[in-house]
Amino acid sequence: MTTPAPTPCTRAGCTGTLMVTGFCDTCHRLPPALAAPAPTVPEPPPFAPTAPEPAAPRPAAPAGPAPLDRDGLVLLPHITAPDPGVAAGTTARPPTGGRRCGFENCTGTIGIGYDGGPAPDHGFCPECGRPYSFEPRLRPGDTVGGHYRVLGYLAAGGLGWVYLAEDTKVPDHLVVLKGLINTSDAVARRSAVEERRSLTTLHHRDIVRIITYVQHQAPGDDEPTGYIVMEYIAGRSLAWIRYASDEELTETFGRPFGIDHVLTYGCKILGALEYLHDQGLLYCDMKPDNVIHYGRDIKVIDLGAIRRVDDRASGLVYTRDYAPPKRERDRRGFHVDTDLYTVGRTLQALATRATPASGLAARSFDALVRRATHPEPAARFASAAEMSRQLWEVLREHQALTWHEPYPERSTRFAPTAALFGSALGTPPDLGHWTAAPDGPRTLPVRAPDPREAARGLPVPLPDPDDPAAALLAGLAARSPGRIAEQAAHDPAFGTVETALWLCRAYADRGAPGEAERWLGTAGRLGADEYDWRIPWHRGLLRLAEGQVRAAEEEFAAVYAALPGEWAPKLALGYCAEYLDADEQRTRDYYEAVWQRDRTQGSAAFGLVRVHLRRGDRRGAVAVLDEVPTTSRHHDAARVAAVRVLAGRLPGGGPTAADLRGAADRLAESARTGEDAAARARLVTEVRENALACRPPGGWGIGFPAGEVLGPEDSVPALSGLLSRSLRALADQAHDGDLRGDLLDRSYAVLPPPRLRLPRAGRRGRQRV
Repeated sequence: MTTPAPTPCTRAGCTGTLMVTGFCDTCHRLPPALAAPAPTVPEPPPFAPTAPEPAAPRPAAPAGPAPLDRDGLVLLPHITAPDPGVAAGTTARPPTGGRRCGFENCTGTIGIGYDGGPAPDHGFCPECGRPYSFEPRLRPGDTVGGHYRVLGYLAAGGLGWVYLAEDTKVPDHLVVLKGLINTSDAVARRSAVEERRSLTTLHHRDIVRIITYVQHQAPGDDEPTGYIVMEYIAGRSLAWIRYASDEELTETFGRPFGIDHVLTYGCKILGALEYLHDQGLLYCDMKPDNVIHYGRDIKVIDLGAIRRVDDRASGLVYTRDYAPPKRERDRRGFHVDTDLYTVGRTLQALATRATPASGLAARSFDALVRRATHPEPAARFASAAEMSRQLWEVLREHQALTWHEPYPERSTRFAPTAALFGSALGTPPDLGHWTAAPDGPRTLPVRAPDPREAARGLPVPLPDPDDPAAALLAGLAARSPGRIAEQAAHDPAFGTVETALWLCRAYADRGAPGEAERWLGTAGRLGADEYDWRIPWHRGLLRLAEGQVRAAEEEFAAVYAALPGEWAPKLALGYCAEYLDADEQRTRDYYEAVWQRDRTQGSAAFGLVRVHLRRGDRRGAVAVLDEVPTTSRHHDAARVAAVRVLAGRLPGGGPTAADLRGAADRLAESARTGEDAAARARLVTEVRENALACRPPGGWGIGFPAGEVLGPEDSVPALSGLLSRSLRALADQAHDGDLRGDLLDRSYAVLPPPRLRLPRAGRRGRQRV
């Protein structure tokens, strides 16, 4: 096997070559091409000023959305490297709270104080009697590896002392040295070897990197101690956030520390863990202390607890407050979902200092943490990528609800749908509207639509690309479920979860709920586990189709708990809350979360419109309709609905003169743009009918919108004549003779009765009588 030629260092004047870590074996630096790029934004003042400064006024919250970084996350504030004298102390403070002995795998606890006394930094294990010492092996001024001079102590980590040192061969080059706290601990020694091996091969922008490994034998030691030499990440650990004052946080972040910062930290951390998991490694000890915010980025540090995914023998290293309960640790050890549990606990800890998320995003964040830390491992997120995507979605939801700016993105779980439920407001009345209501205009439809209509308008899950039948089913029409069901019984290629779910939907569309329910049960037997969110989603659709809205709400709530960032379960829950006449604010919160994020979601828009109209708020309803973009396939329905809302009759009363003017102006605009003449004629008829039926006893007054739609005169005879002409025009649209006759009869009926005028002679004769 040929050994590859060494890669020379590209730094000017350096003759070294690159080690496997990516660092040079001579100057111990990354080559310029791999070094972190210089920030492209102006840097704020240093994080920790060296001289006293006058107190600055508290920064005001930004007037607009926070800028985003290259990954679409919130741009973190720049934290300048603190002075080395501030970062590292010269006085060693041994860890407290006890440590495992570890000598020959002894499980005794050492370093525990007694009778209220301080924890000793040296002594004897109460179990095996082995002497221990937590005192650091190095002191400021010591030189390790011939050219690393110790400056001070950074921290006492879970297993090792962490020192700040300078490289005497390279001016101003700081590094981190990490050695063991208790060199007798066999678990710690194995972890140190694993950390060194792992860090050598890992290359991720958000994970600390190793430079080299050196040994140092202090006077009096029987054997040398190994030290990992790592890059120095000059910043602050996220643990600082938990204990900083509100003023410090506001000064650092330029505004109050918010949940969007927490979500951004979470996405970056999960990116690092996803990389580790792809390498077959578990991190095991995620907590705020192990993440450094430096510059505008983060680094995950302290990989001493790292282990192979399939390792079930070596001792676990973790922090109790962030790890799953002891019973779970003892029963199953650590897995990928365990790492995600620790991330959930980390986000939960940081969120205690953050301003809450806006609107429904606060509940979405809580649901996300609950799933990540669910007591049942099977209910947790299955991968870092899955959890990160939901964090991303919750971040977008929070931004949209905070700044009222849309952040539309294609869902990774649900297929796009063009269906619109609750569109009655956006449809001009049909011709039968006037023949079925001879006594005047009806009120606008402001109640929730029929559950079956909602079931047809909700999206379906995207097919699982790993399911063998997904590609086979993609081009099939749902009109032939019997043929597919027969094939599924004989062809193994169709005997999959996706086939069963497809048949469930197909039979539901054909009005066969029994068969649909049977195939949903088959999906569970074919491999969909009890926490597969697709099962409650389909069950919720079936319950809606049966009119069992409360049962459907429970199913959709389970989907929301599993996918807290997705829009589809929120749309479904918004409908259920509206139909069940639940708390109005809850209904509005669900619809707002969908609508504010994506203005093309017509079902959410019309849901909000109905909420406004039930409160008598025409202007609020029209404001929502006017925000439906021209790129939305529901834009035309929104324009129709705006006219009907302005001129229609609500349960609380009719329109005002200003409302009529707004409707008339919109109709005039539609005439100029050449829209559907027949639909426009029906809208004009409805506006004229409402203007006549809702006319106040004294008339509309000076605000009457005289013009093409309502004519030049505000009087009953004038408005009646206009309405009569409109109804005669609609009669010409009717293709059914009876309907045409009914419309003509209606056109004559709306006219006021003629006044009888007697001949002059007759009047005189009657007077003589």
